[in-house]
Amino acid sequence: MKAARATLPLAVFLCLTGANPGQADAPPIAARQTAELETQLTAHIKVLANDIGERNHRRPKALARAAHYIESQWKTMGYAVIRQTYVHDGQSFTNLAVERPGTKTPGEIVIIGAHYDTAWNTPGANDNGSGVAALLALSQRFVNITPGRTLRFVAFTNEEPPHFQTEAMGSLVYARRSKAKGENIVAMLSLETMGYYVDGDDTQHYPFPLSLFYPDRGNFVAFVGNMESRSLVNRVKDRFERHARFPAEGASLPGGLEGVGWSDHWSFWQVGYQGVMVTDTAPFRYRHYHEPTDTAEKIDYPRFAQVVEGLNLVITDLVDGR
Repeated sequence: MKAARATLPLAVFLCLTGANPGQADAPPIAARQTAELETQLTAHIKVLANDIGERNHRRPKALARAAHYIESQWKTMGYAVIRQTYVHDGQSFTNLAVERPGTKTPGEIVIIGAHYDTAWNTPGANDNGSGVAALLALSQRFVNITPGRTLRFVAFTNEEPPHFQTEAMGSLVYARRSKAKGENIVAMLSLETMGYYVDGDDTQHYPFPLSLFYPDRGNFVAFVGNMESRSLVNRVKDRFERHARFPAEGASLPGGLEGVGWSDHWSFWQVGYQGVMVTDTAPFRYRHYHEPTDTAEKIDYPRFAQVVEGLNLVITDLVDGR
């Protein structure tokens, strides 16, 4: 899954990023009633990680169970689920999607996505049970909302190796079909490994040269995109910080830099759409990444819920066209 490391002279890098590093010691999100949301997120992750466990092409029944769980949750909410099935090496795989049609500019589409498969030999509570849990919780918030732009929630398959950044990657199949249909996707947010936060010094690491000027405490959520997605990165980070007093960092970086393209947003870049990853930075903070120890009790549910609350308002702004 790891991309080749790229480095830049620091002066050039600082000119390119437009990252505006934030304050990782910013005060916590304003007090909200998040208990119900925490309960929802916990329940989703426990089903995915504890009840289903490892879910990928080597365990097709578990992968299908995860897809069924997502589909059943959406149907219970009242959504009509769209299945996008494709075949690779004789095996069928399925992306799932639901949407709320826009009323003002329906041709402009905002996609919120997360992959539901896991790496081998891991129950995937954080990678990517957290992303799927957030996807389900956020989609529930919009069941009765009438957006200006079309809002689409998508659960992707085959993000993990050996399909990562190959023709069989579910999000790449999806993005290419969207492009072929002429869909105007104005923003794509990839919810990826976003449930782990810690306050100690030297708990956050980066590929060079980010470590020279970003915080060393892993207590923030990150918004990461390529250079072509710079405007979306800045917009999302700005909206998040306006709504949620929670530490956040943002960076628009060369796509080849280690970690920058490590999720489904990469697929949308390939066909010219802007995409941003929402993440706790995965292996740069979380030592259980792709390990059998990536279990449900590792998640910081109170802070995870605060991040999801903030994203709910970010998405509201995006679909209102603000």
